[in-house]
Amino acid sequence: MARRYDSKTTIFSPEGRLYQVEYAMEAISNAGAAIGVLATDGVVLAAEKRILSKLLDTSAVGVRREKMYQLDDHVACAVAGITADANILVNKCRLAAQQYQLAYQEPIPVEQLVRSLCDNKQGYTQFGGLRPFGVSLLYGGWDEDWGFQLYQSDPSGNYGGWKATAIGANKQAAQNLLKQDYEEDITLDKAIKLVIKVLSKTMDSTTLSPEKVELATLTRNTDTGEVIFRIYNDTDLQPLLTAVNEETQKEKDSEA
Repeated sequence: MARRYDSKTTIFSPEGRLYQVEYAMEAISNAGAAIGVLATDGVVLAAEKRILSKLLDTSAVGVRREKMYQLDDHVACAVAGITADANILVNKCRLAAQQYQLAYQEPIPVEQLVRSLCDNKQGYTQFGGLRPFGVSLLYGGWDEDWGFQLYQSDPSGNYGGWKATAIGANKQAAQNLLKQDYEEDITLDKAIKLVIKVLSKTMDSTTLSPEKVELATLTRNTDTGEVIFRIYNDTDLQPLLTAVNEETQKEKDSEA
């Protein structure tokens, strides 16, 4: 039945479904996972980095920073899905943020930036000759009205605010773990440990390494008011991964 209604983006099936949008979401579910957690003093974004060949230069920009993007001084995102599609959407976000800054001389509110991009994505599900973007994004940001925020958007143009969520491969298992371990008023340090723990249990790899994980935080300097986006390098990331790997191994030994 689906084959009769999936040839064009704009055709509804008798059940009211847009199959091309669902196919885009299926492409995302096969991509490397990304997890976001909203803490009281920041936002944590983590993602699974899939190195397909040992011949790749891991110091190159497109390989070293495959999942994390800074959209503006106060907003960043993690992506899951088709990287080429993600690059287009990231550039649109950056342009929208700079246009707002030029017009109003102040940073764009986080939700307004997310909504403007989602309006654009929705258009790709409505007009012929286009296809939905095969990528989901997790946005972390801070503004004066709502403080730290975490949003997720999908190819349909739908978005929502979250305390903790996951996209990409094994997202349902990751969300179940987040539901189980997430605490209200969680601090940034605990949130970092939580996202690494969830990745360790949902990734295909048995142990985590800096070559397989990207981790970033968005915090704010209370003295200067500056929003700080930090991507952890291998040296900073290794002790965190080692601690989680040891904890995971102890759990397995105790169960055995």
